[in-house]
Amino acid sequence: MAATSFDAAGARITLFRALLQTIARHGKGRIALEDPERQPITYGRLVLGALVLGRKLAALTAPKEQVGVLLPNMQGMAVTLFSLFAYGRVPALLNFTAGVRNLRAAAELAQLKTIVTSRRFVDQGKLDDEIAALGEGRRVVYLEDVRKQITSFDKALGALQSLVPGLVHRSFEAQPDDTAVILFTSGTEGKPKGVALSHANIVSNARQVFAHATGAISERDVFMNPLPAFHSFGLTAGLMVPLLHGMKVVLYPSPLHYKQVPKLIGDMKATFLLATDTFLQGYARAAEKDDLSSVRYVVAGAERVKAETKRMWEPYGTTILEGYGCTECSPVLAVNTPAAIREGTVGKLLPGIEAKLEPVEGIHEGGRLTVRGPNVMAGYLDPETPGRIIPPEGGWHDTGDIVVIEDGFVAIRGRAKRFAKLGGEMVSLAAVETMVAKVWPDQNHVVVALPDARKGEQLVLVTETPDADRAALQEAAKQQGFPELWVPRAILVTQAIPVLGNGKIDYGSTRELAASRRSLL
Repeated sequence: MAATSFDAAGARITLFRALLQTIARHGKGRIALEDPERQPITYGRLVLGALVLGRKLAALTAPKEQVGVLLPNMQGMAVTLFSLFAYGRVPALLNFTAGVRNLRAAAELAQLKTIVTSRRFVDQGKLDDEIAALGEGRRVVYLEDVRKQITSFDKALGALQSLVPGLVHRSFEAQPDDTAVILFTSGTEGKPKGVALSHANIVSNARQVFAHATGAISERDVFMNPLPAFHSFGLTAGLMVPLLHGMKVVLYPSPLHYKQVPKLIGDMKATFLLATDTFLQGYARAAEKDDLSSVRYVVAGAERVKAETKRMWEPYGTTILEGYGCTECSPVLAVNTPAAIREGTVGKLLPGIEAKLEPVEGIHEGGRLTVRGPNVMAGYLDPETPGRIIPPEGGWHDTGDIVVIEDGFVAIRGRAKRFAKLGGEMVSLAAVETMVAKVWPDQNHVVVALPDARKGEQLVLVTETPDADRAALQEAAKQQGFPELWVPRAILVTQAIPVLGNGKIDYGSTRELAASRRSLL
């Protein structure tokens, strides 16, 4: 099947307007959302709910105000987002796994005056401390309280408005280049940043993905999305891609529920799953017979998919497609498709994305990837000047990743910050991790670089392999044709390598762990 072209100009609309276009194509009666409570809502009910709730939230907030959203990956979260979009407010999606300090910093950075959450979620998630911290000097709005305040008049008015939702939205509609959402980077390499994504950014990325995956994806697919919306992969790929193309999205509040997710996949006959390698292994181990047999494709991001993971999913006939992106790019930049797939790569760049490789001293293969396109962020929130957004210079975003592009396929060699200089040579920590994974494929491994008085830096392997030893690595390096320089000088065995709430390895914490135990190595 020929690839669908990506219409960049047509994507310059608001997210609520894009939802209305989807309804015009597919009808109000199509199922839009479902979650573990098994009370599906249609596209028409989604718009109705957004208009009713949005009117109530609009009375508590100002036009274009950034509103904190602290909600799990359930239907109520999706309705809340579109209620804010409908009335020209900007949801700032808060990572409820980030801890009190990071949540408070995010709220201050985004100048939040109002936090929208749920009493049930706060109770179940034991988030009382987080709410107490966020509530200092801010209004905390609980959805349960808002629902109690919805009158028969509100419902009747909402029903009338839903007949002409475009006219209602027009009174509050943002511009395509206005900020749609604020996301906060996971901070694997440093202090989290506030990323402002415009309406056009997110609509563009959703349509770029759909155009790129023509032939593999259709309105008949059922998306299973257990990834949180505060993570751009979960927000755009897991919610907006299917929702803006007439598909049903099954939301689940936590990717860590390894037994429950496969069961729901089986019950819902989900055909697409979004996950990371860590989660994919967990689901495959916990799944009962036929739980995962409906899944045609898995789209995996955030971390490299291990060979062992692919073997675990082979019995189900599932194809795992690796992709790549970053929050600043809404997030998807490249992804393998059934029609264009190459092992060891993250696929080809999406349509509409320009790329250039900047040379890096000491690195002889590939370069530092810089990209430009309609999905590249509006900019970062300026921590020094409240309310100001710092746009990417010339529209180009430096990903910080060292990549090679051959025949259009992108192969990631590692983060620029994840290279070590050993004896004058630049060594990719990710490449060393790949070497280690071939020796012990069933566990997680992270290689970190610590300062060394003689050689500048020294490699330390942090691993979950109980009996890991350096002699085995030396032999593996020899067999694989890698220099002795690549063999970590020390090994730290830990029960579990730190991970972030979105499933990514927490490299910062892992490095701190290695540094704190250095005297024992």
